[in-house]
Order: sequence, then C-alpha cells, then structure tokens
Amino acid sequence: MADGVVNESVTFTLNGTPVEITPAPAERLSQSLRERLGRRDVKIGCDAGDCGACSVLIEGENHCACLVAAQQVEGLRIETLAGLVADEPITQRLMERFQDHGAAQCGICTPGMMVSATALLREEPAPSDTQIEDALGGVLCRCTGYRKIIDAVAGRAPRLEGEAEVGGAIRRLDGQAKVAGTELFGDDVAPQGTLELVVIRSPHARAGFQFGDLEAWAETTPGVEAVLTAGDIPGENCFGVIPPFADQPVFAEGEARFRGEAVAAVVLTPEARRDFAPEGFPVTWDDRPAVMHVDEARAAGAPQLHAGRDGNLMITGFVACGDPEAALARAEVVVEGRFESGFVEHAYIEPEAGFAEMVGDKVEIHACTQAPVMDLEALEIILGMDRDRIRIRPTGVGGGFGSKLDISMQPYLALAALKTGKPVRITYSRTESMQSTTKRHPSQINLRIGADRDGRLSGYVFDGDFNTGAYASWGPTVANRVPVHASGPYRVRDYRAEARGIHTHCPPSGAFRGFGVPQAAIAQESLFDELAAKLGLDPLEFRIRNALRDGVPTVCGQVFDQGVGIGACLEALRPAWTELRAEAEAFNAAQTGPMRRGVGIAAGWYGCGNTSLPNPSTIRAGLRPDGQVVLHQGAMDIGQGANTVIAQVFASALGLSADRLELVGADTDLTPDAGKTSASRQTFVSGNAAKLCGEALRGAILRAMNAGDTAELSFEGGDVLARDSGRTLRLGLAALPVDDLGYVLRAEETYDPPTKPLDENGQGVPYAQFGYAAHLAVVEVDMRLGTVKAQKFVAAHDVGRAINPMLVEGQIEGGIAQGLGMALMEEYLPGRTENLHDYLIPTIGDMPPVEALILEVADAHGPYGAKGLGEHVLIPTAPAILNAIAHATGVRVRSVPVTPAKLAAALKGERDG
Repeated sequence: MADGVVNESVTFTLNGTPVEITPAPAERLSQSLRERLGRRDVKIGCDAGDCGACSVLIEGENHCACLVAAQQVEGLRIETLAGLVADEPITQRLMERFQDHGAAQCGICTPGMMVSATALLREEPAPSDTQIEDALGGVLCRCTGYRKIIDAVAGRAPRLEGEAEVGGAIRRLDGQAKVAGTELFGDDVAPQGTLELVVIRSPHARAGFQFGDLEAWAETTPGVEAVLTAGDIPGENCFGVIPPFADQPVFAEGEARFRGEAVAAVVLTPEARRDFAPEGFPVTWDDRPAVMHVDEARAAGAPQLHAGRDGNLMITGFVACGDPEAALARAEVVVEGRFESGFVEHAYIEPEAGFAEMVGDKVEIHACTQAPVMDLEALEIILGMDRDRIRIRPTGVGGGFGSKLDISMQPYLALAALKTGKPVRITYSRTESMQSTTKRHPSQINLRIGADRDGRLSGYVFDGDFNTGAYASWGPTVANRVPVHASGPYRVRDYRAEARGIHTHCPPSGAFRGFGVPQAAIAQESLFDELAAKLGLDPLEFRIRNALRDGVPTVCGQVFDQGVGIGACLEALRPAWTELRAEAEAFNAAQTGPMRRGVGIAAGWYGCGNTSLPNPSTIRAGLRPDGQVVLHQGAMDIGQGANTVIAQVFASALGLSADRLELVGADTDLTPDAGKTSASRQTFVSGNAAKLCGEALRGAILRAMNAGDTAELSFEGGDVLARDSGRTLRLGLAALPVDDLGYVLRAEETYDPPTKPLDENGQGVPYAQFGYAAHLAVVEVDMRLGTVKAQKFVAAHDVGRAINPMLVEGQIEGGIAQGLGMALMEEYLPGRTENLHDYLIPTIGDMPPVEALILEVADAHGPYGAKGLGEHVLIPTAPAILNAIAHATGVRVRSVPVTPAKLAAALKGERDG
C-alpha cells in the first residue's frame, strides 16, 4: 500500500503462459517483466521510449515496454524475445541470419531489433529496405551502423566464408546468446530483491555543499539500509586512469566540480527505492560561479579547479621537427583556419550497471567494464584492501567506446557491499549516465599549412586546446596523442604541434574512439582540400602526392620499413572518386531546385596501443584430460569481436578450429591481464599474446609426443593425434598428471609492443604499428533548409591482415555511423541534452550503404600481419562529410556538428555576401 492506494493484481499471457502480478501504481511493464517475472531478455536503455531496447509485442503489435503501465496489459497477450525464440519460426530463422551477417555486436539492442523485425516479417515476409527502416526506426544501435541488421532482416546472402581460423569470415563465437536475448549485461545479473543504490549528485556545475544529520535521516526514513559519504572510504578518496594525474574523488568533499558529481550514496530496499526522491536527501547547496569553456578557464582570475595546475592547464603535448615557420614563409600557398568541436556523448545503449556481494571476506563486483584489471587496481587503492580480496567479474558490455574504461559505479557498489554485508545493485538512469560519465573532448584548433607549387607540403603549425572537464581522466593521453597524429598519414618535414588539456567545470572528458585524433583530422583534412583548390590540384591526387611511404619518417622521426598502407587506401578510392564526382557534377548541373550533391574525401591513421608506454597483454591456455582446449583470454569484448578474433589467432597458431575451443572470458580471478580494451590494441597486442600462447601450447604437445614442428594435430576425445612425415603418433591425456587448474598441459605468454619514449621534441617510437584509412562520402544538401543527408560511403581500410573480414566490415560500418553523428548532429550540452531524445544519434534511416574496401598491407609486428581497427574507422568520416558539404555548396563550415541551422546560416551569409 502507498498513499492509501491498494495495488491490484494484473493477469495476462506472457509467451503463451498465463501470469499474475501485483504491480505498484503506474509501474512500467518493462520493470514488471524484468523484476517480477525474470524476463531479463527485455533490455532497458532509457526508460523513455527513445532507444527501443525494451520492445515487446502486445497483441502482436510492437511497443516499448517502458512506455506501457503494467495495469494496461490486463487480459492481453505479450511476447518477448525469449518466447519468440522458443516458438516463432520467423524469429528462429532471424536468429540465424543475424549471426550469419554479424548483425549483433555488443548485443544490448539486439532483442529490440529482433522483436521489431519479427513483427515486420509476420506482416511482410519480403520487406524492402525502406520498410525495414520504418519498422526498426524506433530501435537505436550504437555499434553496428545498422547495415548488417538491414541485410539480415532482408535475408540477403551472408558474408560467411572460410574456416574458423585466421582469415575466416565466421560467426561470432559468442553470438548465440546475443540473438537469443540471454546475454547478461550489468543490470541482468543481480538476484531479485537485491538492495539498491542511489547516488546523490550535484545539480550545479560548481557548488559547495553541507550535509544535514545523515544518521537521524537514515534512521527515520523507511527502507534506508546505509548512507555512504567520503568518510566511509577506507582507502584513498581518489581515482584516475593515469596514476600521476589521478584527481577525481569517489565522493566530492566540500565542493562539487561538475553537474552530476557524486557527493553521497544511499542503500535502500527495492520497495523504498521505488518511491525514493533524491531531492529529499539532507544536503544544502551553495551554487558558485563556474567556468564552462576553455577561454573562461584560462582567463585571469578564473577559479582554479586543482592546485598545481595554474591557469587550469593540466598538461601540454608537443611534437616538432624541422623549421615550420621558415617552410611556411617559402611556401607557394598557405591556408589557415580555426576549427571547433563540442562534447560528444558515447550514448551506448546500456547505462552503467552492476552489483556487488561479499563472498567470504572477498568483495566481488559484477559490472560492465572495458578494463577489469584497471578496475581492480583502482578499487585496491579506494578500499585500502589487498587485491586478493577483490574480484572483478565483468558482465556483458552493451557498448563502451572508451567511457567504460573509467570506473563509474564500481566503488559505490563495493563500499555498499562492505558496509552492509549484503548484495547491492545499481543501474544508472539515462540522465545520470549522461550527466556523470566521460565525453569526447571539445576542441579549439588553429592550424596553418603550406605547400609548394608542386603540391608538396611545406610547413605545418598546429595549436589545439582541449576541454578536459573537471578531472583528468584520459586527458593526458589526448594531449600527447594529438600532436603525434595531427599531421595525418602524410610526409611533413617541417612541423610543430602543441595540444593542451584545460580544466573546466564540465563533465570529465575521457576516451572516445580516437582520443582526440578525429578532432585534429577535421582541421587537417579540411585545409588539405583548400590547399588542393588553391593549387588547382585534385583533392585525391594532392593526398596521394603527400602520403607516407615505407622508409619515410613520420613527424616523430619514426621510420617503418613495411606496412605503411595509406597510399594503398587512397588508390583504392580512385575508381569511386572519379565516378561519383562526375555523377555529382551532372546531378548539380541538372538541378533547378534546392538539392545539391557533393563528394568528399579524407584520410586518417592511428597508432595502436599506448603512446610510448608499456602495453602488455597475457593470454593463457590449457589442455584438459578429456582433450578439451580451454582459452583464458581477458580482453573485454564490448562488441568489437575480441572473443572471436583472439580465438581465431590462437587456434591458427595451435592448429585447431576456433569453434572447438572453450572460452573463459575476463575475470580477475580466472584470466591473466590482457590489458584494457582501448586504443585499437586488442587484435594487435592480445592477438600477439594469443599467437605466442598457441605456439607455446602446440610446442608442449609436440614435445610430449616427440613429433616434429610441422606435424598436423587433431584432438579426438582424450587423445591427441599428430600426423608427422607419414606416421601417426597418439598421446593419451588421461594418464598425464593434472596441474592446479586441471590441465595436463598449459601455456601462458605475454606480448608488449616495442616502443621508445619521446624526447622533448616528441621524437621517438610512440607506437609499434599504425593502421590506415581513407573514406569517401556522398551527401545531398538542401540549400534552403541546410539539411544534409548522407547517400553513400566508400571506406578503404588497411588492416594488415583481416583476421575475420565480416567483423572488419562491422567495425567499419559502426565507426562510420559514429563519425556521421559527430559531423552532423551530436553535441552534448551539459544540463540540456541529458537524454536520448534531446541528444540525437544516427538512426537506421540516417545510415546509407557502405562499400568497405579491405586492404591487407602486412605489418611487421602484428599477429599474422594484422593491425588494429576500432579507432581508425571513425577518424576520416567527419572530415570527408565536411569536404562533401563544401563540394556541394561552396561553403565550408569549420565547426561540428554541422546542424541545419548552422549550415543554413552559413549559406545565407554566402548569399548575402
């Protein structure tokens, strides 16, 4: 009973079975299905009808369960993905097609997509792409770029080919759970009835605060189990991903530095949590003047966020070679410009979630994370506990893109479990997630570039300020990585680049697919088009003329003897460039209305792994007495496919099909540290460790059999067979001794890329490998309204060796979708765009076809020649779109996103001018 209202029971049919529940007044159907009936295949991403992850069928019609009150379904028939998978042949076929196309990446949106697609296919067995886009338009996906989902629903021929080894376009090894809705994400693992945690956050960008009598409040407030503040932290109230820059408190003390910063947390019973209003928590706020922009933060007299960081300057990154000012002075042409970008929200469909429990004297944290060992190391400091008393058990991760590298809910969960001795769970609301977690760094970039009369680059000066927000997070990485990359993949002899991280009272800026390189590429690639135009050169030819080659030094003085694939990427675009530019010119010449078509091009590169720092990964494998090979790999799969790719590499080295492996995923008690999933390092670094591990286990098996190195292995029950020079050898495993992990043979190997520190001018060996990309974008612009619609992308990527071509295509399409959002619609405004209704990301209708050109220019260090890919795919997209807009309109916009209002104003200015 609440406020005199008696809850009434509701009966309905769920997946063919009659059920009865007694929901609270106005309880969401999504909540009832998940928490009362255990239907965790219904995912929740927003609780506002914006993302569609919770889609269910009610009397055969598609609905967002979060927008339906449980009381509204009295007597009705409801189907969730679990029921459709069990009983609906259409869904069963769709499951197979989703796996055949790689249409599920992280998997958090997949139940919503599958349910919506089933409703469509029941009505229209052979839908057009337009019908598919209409039917699935209410379900957001942040990973795939939607194209493979469309192909799967349409029933097109899949990309599958080859065997389950390096080079095979095979299904994801972990794909079945994603399409069946049984993948367990952070909000899916806590038992029903678990205590719940609410974080109290600052409503102001900068505010002092004082608590009332917390003890008395807790004692008199029903359902409150505990209150947590900074005083409850047994270790250090500080964390950060880069130890020398660790500066963020778990709970603020005295002053909050950004809107959404945590100051306290409350542990409640589930019943009390339902009616809890954070506004009633006993805290008073003193709203203080805040600096939200870099220029304000650098001004004289601005409030200082951190001691020892005068002028709110956190760090400066620097790279220089030659004499750029002299080169610019003698250049035939010089172009310059100021470019700006804003915050970009990661907008993964799964908000931060998890639960913690005490297992003996050990605290175990189940959470969505990209870096379980980094979580462990942070909690070791915060909790003041030995690391052997802490276990991180990662759940499925419903998208990360960099933000889930930083800890979020983990310390609150651990502290609550330790204080209460009971299991505790938390799931961030969408608003809470968008307020409190990291963003892409806003940038202000000034750039001057020169070229001689032959079109060779002559002088390059880059100066950039990056708004790192209230705390450091990955700001030092961005500041140091940008100057290394700001030249793009081109030969620049005379170069100077400086990047600064500046503190403001904004949410912390952190890692987001590219670590600042996409912002720099917008400036560099836009000015390249202007240089080409001034010289009368074709933009593609200008880039090819200046592209890096094998044996040519980068701006850091690093020389690669092989593997520099940017020239191949640009050449691969030549046929499409010639054809599509001609089509655009003909289209525009025939137009009498407002539409204009443009074709733009841009290139990018990205160094895989940490910048000039140790970056090791370790992989373990074992052979059991029954002949089963077990792969322990701790590289988090956040949708990019690490579980499959690393298994393919290991299996190829061992001589076994990857689908014969038993996988043990990331768990700090069960798997060695494979490093964080970031910086496009897992295929390269963990892939190398997997290759070494596979070779080591193979070697141990061969030695045990006295077989030669070229023997062919096969595993038959408890025996291993080796075919060697016409003879067959057999090793019986049951008679061999078993080690502490239950293996008769075991291997564990580590790989750390060879890099060297940078000197005071940024000269050295920052990365062992780079990956390369070039994108072509076709857009149509309405010259009256300023709207831009992408029509097509052609994307050439040098991946060294495509371990799994189908997954490569998925990464390319997903990265392009995020680049499209950055270019045209995405801008996070603190305090204003804190939901997925006001903050726009691309929908299925925004994403055009993508032609992926996969190039394989082998890298000397990569496993089987492979290079990283995840970050690279986003870098050229936005500048290619901006160059296409300029081609269509003759107007160049130097800030993103290019919203209709912004472009319409620029077009009006051009006309008025």
